Amino acid sequence: MKILPTKKFHTIVLGSGAAGLAAAVRLRAEGVEDVAILTEGVRFGTSVNAGSDKQTYYKLGLCGREADSPRDLALTYLKGGSADPLVALTEAAGSTRAFFHLVNLGVPFPHNRFGEYVGYKTDHDPLRRATSCGPYTSREMCRALLRRAKTDGIPIFENRSAVKLTTYAATDDSRRLCGLIAVNTTEDGLEPYCCENLVFAVGGPGGLYEASVFPASQYGAIGLALEIGAAAASLPESQFGLASVTDISARKVEIDPICDRPSSFRWNVSGTYMQVLPRFVSTESDGKSDAREFLRDYINSLGAINSLVFLKGYQWPFDSRKLPRGSSLIDMAVFYETAVLGRRVFLDYRTDPADFSFGELEPEAREYLRKSGALLKTPLARPAKMNPGAVALYRDHGIDLAAEPLEIALCAQHNNGGLKGTVWYESENIPHLFPVGEVNGSHGVTRPGGSALNAGQVGAQRAAQRIARRYGGWSLDETAAEKALKEDAVQLMGYLARLTGRIGYDWRQERASFQRQMTRSAGHLRRKESVEEAFRITAERRRAERSLLSSDAEIPVVGISSAEAAEIFRNRQLLVAQEAYLSALNAAFDAGSRGSALVLDPQGETIHSKFPDSWRIKPENPMYREQILITRLSEENDAFQSRWRPLPDFPETDEWFENVWRDFRDGAVFD
Repeated sequence: MKILPTKKFHTIVLGSGAAGLAAAVRLRAEGVEDVAILTEGVRFGTSVNAGSDKQTYYKLGLCGREADSPRDLALTYLKGGSADPLVALTEAAGSTRAFFHLVNLGVPFPHNRFGEYVGYKTDHDPLRRATSCGPYTSREMCRALLRRAKTDGIPIFENRSAVKLTTYAATDDSRRLCGLIAVNTTEDGLEPYCCENLVFAVGGPGGLYEASVFPASQYGAIGLALEIGAAAASLPESQFGLASVTDISARKVEIDPICDRPSSFRWNVSGTYMQVLPRFVSTESDGKSDAREFLRDYINSLGAINSLVFLKGYQWPFDSRKLPRGSSLIDMAVFYETAVLGRRVFLDYRTDPADFSFGELEPEAREYLRKSGALLKTPLARPAKMNPGAVALYRDHGIDLAAEPLEIALCAQHNNGGLKGTVWYESENIPHLFPVGEVNGSHGVTRPGGSALNAGQVGAQRAAQRIARRYGGWSLDETAAEKALKEDAVQLMGYLARLTGRIGYDWRQERASFQRQMTRSAGHLRRKESVEEAFRITAERRRAERSLLSSDAEIPVVGISSAEAAEIFRNRQLLVAQEAYLSALNAAFDAGSRGSALVLDPQGETIHSKFPDSWRIKPENPMYREQILITRLSEENDAFQSRWRPLPDFPETDEWFENVWRDFRDGAVFD
């Protein structure tokens, strides 16, 4: 390991998922020429390795008789609570431009013979705004955007793992972002990058949880921004849902060259996977013994069981409001069987559940299957008619649903929170830092399914506009930037030397330890005492890690590979993120159970007689829906602090054309 020469670009895009690629393409279109993409690899990350039955893109309605408008769409975004109305209107207003940009690049979203882009209802959706081009929608978006980026000649530096964001003191009370340090695994060294602007498109916190549907190659890097004091919003609002977790490490699988080769195939079993009504089977830990259809232990009526399973397709994310009699009882039953009883749970598509009858379904489920031409003999025959790609994608990963059941678990799937941005997707307190994609916390407590893909594309175009109109020149103090980058690189080398010199240090064990802790303490069941204890342990861990940073003038020799160094540094930023998330969870208990989390309270309501008596739900306090939880690292005491902030009013926009036209010509709209 060595320190490599500094590279300099006007604007760097960190990340090569759908949001990062869109930002780079949009920057070029806005006239910003000196742009570069840094990434661990274009085949890594959530956008090219994740999806669902028909991965959803949520946008303004563009078909049929249902009236829609940006204002109506924004109000839908706000129904879940704790989302910024200014950002909600921005995402709604930008949705059609972002959507048609993808269409024009060749993403095959379906339309009818008249050119109307048809839609369907998704979770938390009052209309039919959702669209899809199949299980791999975000992958198709990446393909199209990557083609354009290559056509535009945008340089893409792979095998770079960002490990530190660098700032310098711009004034007595503010710091200025000036670049980043990355591990270059090709040249085996720490590589400083100096930049005027950084588009931070690093994805969600995939590495925080043990039970996770995030692709194994997606760890996220939000901790890098949290470490320099960037404000975050709504961190407790994670989504959890049922996902496949089948081990495919020993199977012969031909993986698409744009994708990572996973050891386990993690995939959301939403939509079609539930609507075709598979058997839910629980077994002993060997995956074979004592196989039984366990949902009968929790739900008395067979018709109710199958109707709730069907609804689980629409209502896929675990939702505290859909208990004790709603579809989230399915999630709780799966969790109890696996996490408490130590059993394994499978979806079996080969035969119908025992005593199954279409006639016992609720009218909504029966009519949906009838209209889809799917009143067929087996659960596997139904998706072959409704959505054949949903079956094919498992076959592509060596899993034949006609020959074997599909193992599932309740997993962390998405974080609705993230860094707090402005309507231009610039960090609200770190100028020139632009978080886009899942790392931007714009969604609040709940959101319509698929709105995250829209948010990433709108954020990319807005960040590009802001950079081009306001930050198109150079304002950096290059001397101060070079000095700060060098100091950070030397400190990180010293950190590596001290950490790897510890007897018995193993980054794998350390990561597994705090991932288990997050799943246990910060999953969909949250107990205040457990979160407080996890926060205390994590804070002590991070302070001990921070003491290993050194500013020695003499750079130590570190005898490890750059690939291993990247993993060690990844643990460091994950530890920062874990402390921030646990701090926010601690502050959120007064809000009660909401979104995808249940707050447990001895005085609360019982969920089900089958579950432990300690699983009592603290009801939601709706007062907090009108507030947003802000978390940031304090420079004064090096501790994360979280506080509730009232939401701004919904913006009343000036709709008089001449006034808007004047402000647009003058550039005032870009402030």
